[in-house]
Amino acid sequence: MNQLLIGFIGTGRIARALIAGLSGKNHTVISGFDKEPAALSSVSAAYPVHPCLSIEEIAQKSQVIILAVKPYQIAEVLEELKPFLGVDHLLISVAAGISSEFILNNSVNTVRVIRVMPNTPAFVGEGMTAISKGKTASADDVTLACDLFSSIGRVIILNESQMDAATALSGSGPAYMFHILDSLVKGGVQCGLSNNEALILSTQTMLGAAKMVLSGEKSPEELIREVTTPGGTTEAGLKILEEQNIRQILVETVAAATARSMELMK
Repeated sequence: MNQLLIGFIGTGRIARALIAGLSGKNHTVISGFDKEPAALSSVSAAYPVHPCLSIEEIAQKSQVIILAVKPYQIAEVLEELKPFLGVDHLLISVAAGISSEFILNNSVNTVRVIRVMPNTPAFVGEGMTAISKGKTASADDVTLACDLFSSIGRVIILNESQMDAATALSGSGPAYMFHILDSLVKGGVQCGLSNNEALILSTQTMLGAAKMVLSGEKSPEELIREVTTPGGTTEAGLKILEEQNIRQILVETVAAATARSMELMK
């Protein structure tokens, strides 16, 4: 089998998580470049990553180039990368709010582009990555991107018009879950548990509940009904959530993050 040559421009946290997932794959050769030498040195020491001294070297050594830099850095990176791009290159961008059209307009308009939005649970192999196909990319390119990012969790293919919503729901979503968990822990402590006891109880409960929904057997609404006994403890807790309109607050949370993602793209 031919080797797949992957180059990372940027070796920060998300890149490092993907590198960790990919490093166990056979026939994969990984190179990396980072303007922060310490970051590149760290990831190269931990994983089989060939350090490169320039973006040009990454282009020369890679078939798949993963743009793992901050959104505000994308234009500068593309300007430097553009002279070295060829028809055999596939660009995969993890930069939030940066459209495939922007990448095409700032590089080579025939280059193949895939846009992805992973999230931080990738660090523990439980990431959720949304993948969308740029207009010049092929179905095989999408398949390859799905294979790469499935190494750090689940993947879903979306139209690019849906990527802002995916960014808001999944990319930003772990922070919402952490906020909810922190609040539940405080509630448990207030009611007599230690911080560690409340943390374990709430975290495992959230994990188990998520797995029940992911099994696909029943909807969240059905599962709520099953666990709620009239006049019982669950009903008493749910009454507070309903009175405080927590459902609408969470809907508005996703809407606000989606709007901000759209603003970033402009």
